[in-house]
Amino acid sequence: MKILFLSPRIPYPPNKGDKIRSFYEIKHLSANHDIHLGSLLERRSDERHLKVLGRYCKSVHAVYSNGKVRMLSNFAWRRPLSVAHFYDPSLQGYVDGLLARGGIDRVFCFCSSMAEYLFRSPHWDESRRKGARSIMDFVDVDSDKWRQYASYASPPLKWIYRLERKWLEDYEIGIHGTFDRCVFVSPRELDTFRRSCPAWRSIEVVPNGVDTEYFKPKPAPPRNPRPVLVFTGVMDYFANEDGVIWFCKRILGRIREHRPDVEFHIVGSRPTRRVRRLSNLPGVEVTGFVQDIRPYYHRADVCVIPLRIARGLQNKVLEAMATGNAVVATSNAKNGIVCREGADILIADDEEGFARKVIHLLEDDGARLEMARSAVENVNRHYSWDVNLKKLDDLLS
Repeated sequence: MKILFLSPRIPYPPNKGDKIRSFYEIKHLSANHDIHLGSLLERRSDERHLKVLGRYCKSVHAVYSNGKVRMLSNFAWRRPLSVAHFYDPSLQGYVDGLLARGGIDRVFCFCSSMAEYLFRSPHWDESRRKGARSIMDFVDVDSDKWRQYASYASPPLKWIYRLERKWLEDYEIGIHGTFDRCVFVSPRELDTFRRSCPAWRSIEVVPNGVDTEYFKPKPAPPRNPRPVLVFTGVMDYFANEDGVIWFCKRILGRIREHRPDVEFHIVGSRPTRRVRRLSNLPGVEVTGFVQDIRPYYHRADVCVIPLRIARGLQNKVLEAMATGNAVVATSNAKNGIVCREGADILIADDEEGFARKVIHLLEDDGARLEMARSAVENVNRHYSWDVNLKKLDDLLS
């Protein structure tokens, strides 16, 4: 088949949640189909990655675009700001050109904002009459993410986030009524969507996976002079920023009362000013961008994922487990992941409980190593990309 794949960010390098999933989807589909990729660049320097994507795609159109002006116009028209942010006339021209020439069998939209390119195309109705079909990978319920943001924000952002939640929820329901098939990353996301769209139909759950060859377990337990806790993620993402600030200010001190020598490493690109300031606290290190994240996983005694805001399926949890780490996470961060609480992972949502479970793992080497072993087995059993993405083949056919 000839597949038009639309993604809001170029799916390379696969170093953050949405880019990991979209990259492996393209890699999987390209084995048997011709992929034409339309996407946006987060920054102009990302053009250097297009050559790699050319190994998997017959054509690639990726453009740098600043959507701020269009976001303001959408606000006036009471339409989702997210849609305007990821809309670009040049990319629309690429989509229209491919559809006008004919031969596109499937259009695969990654994330709700990409539906706009079909809604605005004058050639989509004709393509459908000729047999083209549309698949939407929502991944997660974006509108609910904005609801969570609103609960932690202050006016005027709180009001803007609430409006975005409402507008985007209506938009998601409209996509569901228009697209042939829809996909979510976990049963939790599907259940969330069902609450806003009771008349749901044609929806599948396609879980993420882990490249277990790349994220191999640590060769031996770390021998750190001081115990090391690790959090990984892109650090200008609000949920990650909120999580590490909460951990540093409300939980880490409780841990250091028992283990004064403990260190907390925040590993990830683009740390905000608020995150960088955390390095002034005792025991906290903010690395910024690192070329290879695996040594930090291998150096960790315990991985902590203190996310109060979370949607979808957290790749950082799967990667930490795959590399042979004991993990302490909030229930928000764990939700959607198939694992056994107490055996593969420890869960805590309150500050005292989170600190207590980290301390337990630091002080009980046997429990920590057994949990790490169990976590690796769990990831190998449930999170193979090859196995999980076979569901896409059924959707396409």
